[in-house]
Amino acid sequence: MKKLIASTILAAGLYAVAGSAQAAECGDVSIAEMNWASAGVAAYVDKIILESGYGCKVTVVTGDTMPTFASMNEKGQPDMAPEFWVNAVRTALDEAIAEGRLIQAAPLLSDGGVEGWWIPKFLADEHPEIKTVEDALARPELFPAPEDATKAAVTNCPSGWNCQVSTANLYRALGAKEKGFELVDTGSAAGLDGSIANAFENKKGWLGYYWAPTAILGKYEMVKLSFGVEHDKASWDACTAVPDCPDPKVNAYPVSDVYTVVTKGFAEKAGVAMDYVQTRKWDNATVGKVLAWMEDNQGTNEDGARHFLETYPEMWTTWVAPDVAEKIKAAL
Repeated sequence: MKKLIASTILAAGLYAVAGSAQAAECGDVSIAEMNWASAGVAAYVDKIILESGYGCKVTVVTGDTMPTFASMNEKGQPDMAPEFWVNAVRTALDEAIAEGRLIQAAPLLSDGGVEGWWIPKFLADEHPEIKTVEDALARPELFPAPEDATKAAVTNCPSGWNCQVSTANLYRALGAKEKGFELVDTGSAAGLDGSIANAFENKKGWLGYYWAPTAILGKYEMVKLSFGVEHDKASWDACTAVPDCPDPKVNAYPVSDVYTVVTKGFAEKAGVAMDYVQTRKWDNATVGKVLAWMEDNQGTNEDGARHFLETYPEMWTTWVAPDVAEKIKAAL
């Protein structure tokens, strides 16, 4: 009996030492909080999980795509950028990975960053024959313009955004004007969101540009329509994304690759926490619901992270070992 007790105490002591060593190994970690909502929430999800589950000491620092990449690449700080839209720095990132400075971990957004033309789900359910943008353009009576219901509308994205150029070129490529559609500029992101909210409140059709993950698509169910073609990058770069391209062709929006990027230093010191970073991912629908909750409740990024961890344990507990999951649950 004494031997059994002694063995139990020894095992518990070794477990505690192992846990302390793991925490010490992880040490201080800096995480970039990018200046858009989904990335901000991801930063705090990582902070809570790394601190509560792995014993890291986490500092959240302000970030943005280009400055954060430059700092990570040149200075090795911050340690981690949870939501990094890598297409913006693809060549330089590939070079940094090849030279061992940075590591591309899991794709945080399992669907990628998505853009396109959407319609309300209630309309798609009522008209299951509408699968493509061409199908929608064949039914102008379903998409009344806000200022003149006798005309139809394609809603563009705000002035000054790159998507305004691509949407305008696709509008011309599809011959939408000849099919009775106006291209409507809502003037701002708030105006664009308001046009979708108004369509749902009044159960009216809506056709236009939007992207995911976003709060508005978390609040209002929308269906992205197919353009009937694959994305042609060469044509996109040469024409679709170029203002007033003289001869635009129908094209599909690219899906943006969104990964977690970490420094070599973090990968070396993080121990099993690196396994978590290589595993965790979430889908746009879940992110959208979290962002919608934040908007409705005026929540901060940290509030959104805690809401996610409290509401979706069936998702995040698959990212970590069972004992780590229990530590995180106890800390919430």
